[in-house]
Amino acid sequence: MEVTAALTDHLAHLSRLHFSEEEKGEIQKDLEKMVAFVETLSQVDTTGIEPLMHIGQFANVLRADEIQGSISQEQALQNAAGTGTSFFQVPKVIRK
Repeated sequence: MEVTAALTDHLAHLSRLHFSEEEKGEIQKDLEKMVAFVETLSQVDTTGIEPLMHIGQFANVLRADEIQGSISQEQALQNAAGTGTSFFQVPKVIRK
């Protein structure tokens, strides 16, 4: 895959980033190195090798889900700014 200036500009536009011409050249070189590395990996013979689900020997190191106590709605809202309702009131952040 060829990394062109147009591709670099397109990726910068998609990621909402702005670069100087010098920075674009450096980024293009870095992208070329990344693509070359991935292409090198695609040439490795992996016949007979099973895909890994996990890198380590442990499949699941998360804690077990346990039902625990909860607080009442009154306790949750006792320090809330808007106390007249049964919900948390927050400032409006979306404008139409």
